[in-house]
Amino acid sequence: MDLLIFLLLLTLFLVTTRFILNRRVTKNLPPGPTGFPIIGNLHQLGPKPHCALSSLAQTYGPIMSLRLGSVTVAVASSPAAAQEILQKNDQAFANRPIPESVAAQPNLGDTLAWAPADQRWRNRRRVCATQIFTAQRLDLLQHLRHRKVQELVHHLRKQASNGKAVAIGDLAFATMLNLVSNTVFSEDLVDPEFESAGEFKEVVWRIMEDAGRVNFSDYFPLLKPFDLQGVKRHVAVSYVRLHNIFDGLIRKRVAEREGPRVVKGDFLDVLLDQCEQGEASDFTVESIKPLILDLFIAGSDTSGSTTEWAMAELLRNPEVMQKAREEVIQVIGSSSVEITETDIPRLPYIQAIVKETLRLHPPVPLLLPYVAGHDVEVSGYTIHKGNQVLINAWSIGRNPQFWDEPLLFQPQRFLRSNIDFKGRDFEYLPFGGGRRICPGLPLAIRMITLMLAALLHSFQWELPQGVTPHTLDMTEQYGITLKKLSPLSAIPISL
Repeated sequence: MDLLIFLLLLTLFLVTTRFILNRRVTKNLPPGPTGFPIIGNLHQLGPKPHCALSSLAQTYGPIMSLRLGSVTVAVASSPAAAQEILQKNDQAFANRPIPESVAAQPNLGDTLAWAPADQRWRNRRRVCATQIFTAQRLDLLQHLRHRKVQELVHHLRKQASNGKAVAIGDLAFATMLNLVSNTVFSEDLVDPEFESAGEFKEVVWRIMEDAGRVNFSDYFPLLKPFDLQGVKRHVAVSYVRLHNIFDGLIRKRVAEREGPRVVKGDFLDVLLDQCEQGEASDFTVESIKPLILDLFIAGSDTSGSTTEWAMAELLRNPEVMQKAREEVIQVIGSSSVEITETDIPRLPYIQAIVKETLRLHPPVPLLLPYVAGHDVEVSGYTIHKGNQVLINAWSIGRNPQFWDEPLLFQPQRFLRSNIDFKGRDFEYLPFGGGRRICPGLPLAIRMITLMLAALLHSFQWELPQGVTPHTLDMTEQYGITLKKLSPLSAIPISL
């Protein structure tokens, strides 16, 4: 305790000294609330920072600044401010501050999400854009994803015969995990009965929850070596567990490739081909594991959560669900016909439901943070070199200035609109924008839309006894991603 008091007093001295020495440097900051000594505005974030920052923006404007410990953070809450950051000045905001929970993972510099935007990162980005997430590559592997969705349907039919409610989020996560693992490794990580999914979900959510937690080590650099809240120690176990799983699958494939060559054409083959280029490529067997980790976390957790939110919104809005089911049945036919990714372009209402879900429940509500590489003017204010920047995509997607009746779930708004999630429409940024937009967007959209369409095509859905559309709990739980606090349970009825 004495050590903690000493460290806090020393931090107060350093923060005060820095403020006095840098008063001229930090002038023209965006407006913001006055903070307390030492902690600044940390106490105002609360358990749901995206909501707290949205409320503060109503007072201080679409670009505001806060002091979180010894770190200055600018928060953008309007399309105009987001556009200035992600498009006009995207080079200045190309890098990210690294939370201590993220720094706990092995080979951090080889990730796509967090590595600095240097030549090495650009090479990885290029390989993903030209050889992994192309329409041709995704089409090549769609049969694997179709099989996983049909296994889900088969599992749900067995549950429906017993009249049991199922945990939509757990099943969506497990299916998304297998969809990603088949796209990357051409094999499952979860058994057909979904019994082994629990461990993976716990490991992945620990990573996402710890990355979104307010950690004093991130805001008081002097405290980093001590890991006072134990966040880094807590999450490191999860990173090691996932790396060990991937290591076994990669070694197995490397051994297979030493014999008679059987080309599977999955993402792992693409990455190992890069590794074999030697000095012409900066890929190695060790350095591809963080990239694979990015794909799994983004693909399983965020896509599974989005599917759960979509089903929750449909159960709250039975007329929307009925309209969606009618579209699927009209386009695909009876429930005995298997739905495929090639059917998706003919399902505009289903696509609109996915878009509306992402508007109300963006997977990463504050996007991933940015850090200013030099002084930048945004909306007439100065964001100084080293300041962090957050974009509140959750707030932008619910702002009545840009959306009619923003709190209502109305998929039809996207039927009469050209707004898309590809990062060019700044009032709608579920996947971010600019050079650091989510690279897995093409795969995520295919998986979410395919699973949702299959759930509506094969079953009618009812809420458990005692739960009505009006009483269904839609409370959010904040990590770096946003999930339902109360898992969604619903009863499938076979058609």
